[in-house]
Formats: sequence, C-alpha cells, structure tokens
Amino acid sequence: MGSKPEVVVITGASAGIGRATVRRFAEAGAHIGLLARGKAGLEAAKREVEERGGRVLVVPTDVAHSVQCPYCIDAFAQSCLEAGSNTEQMTEAIHVASGVRGGASLIHGLQALNAIDKVSM
Repeated sequence: MGSKPEVVVITGASAGIGRATVRRFAEAGAHIGLLARGKAGLEAAKREVEERGGRVLVVPTDVAHSVQCPYCIDAFAQSCLEAGSNTEQMTEAIHVASGVRGGASLIHGLQALNAIDKVSM
C-alpha cells in the first residue's frame, strides 16, 4: 500500500472467506466497510479490525436485497453518512452490490442451461 490507506468494501464480511478477507486487509492497515446480514458476526469482525488498528464501518445489510429496495439504499446511505463515509465510498459499495447481483443472474442462467443439457441427454 502507498502512503494513503486502501479503502475496501467487503460483502459477506461476517464469516468464511469474507471474514478471512477482513482480517487480511485489516493487517495491511486498510479502511474497511463491512457488509453482511449477520449483526453478531459483523460486530466480531469490527472488533478484529479495530484490534489491528484499522478503521471500520459496519453496515448490516443483505446485499442482494439492498440493490432492489430503495428504502434499503436510503438506510444504507444514512448509516454511512453518520459513520463519516463519503459519496465515493458509498457509490463503490452500491456498485459492488450491483455487481454481485449481476454475477448471480449470470450464474443462474448458466445453471439453467446446464440443467437443460442434462435433461436433454
């Protein structure tokens, strides 16, 4: 990392690969936005980041649902502003959520084609 800390947004940050990713970026001194559904896991991940000296913003949210729900976007924006996030950081998080949703849509289409191939055999 350069002189300015990286700012990262991690979805699924409360457990598994997402949580391991949180630890890695925290050790590197990144400023981290944590997004996940599990509030308890998010709070534990937040403590891990803070113990490593990192700055952290916790946003309990269902990423897939957030990009479909205007009220969720409003709540997300409000909580981010209250925590000191800027427009660029919030926009990045929404783009990540939209990308996750788009990727899921692509995978669902491929799964359907694979199922059709199996049935057609």
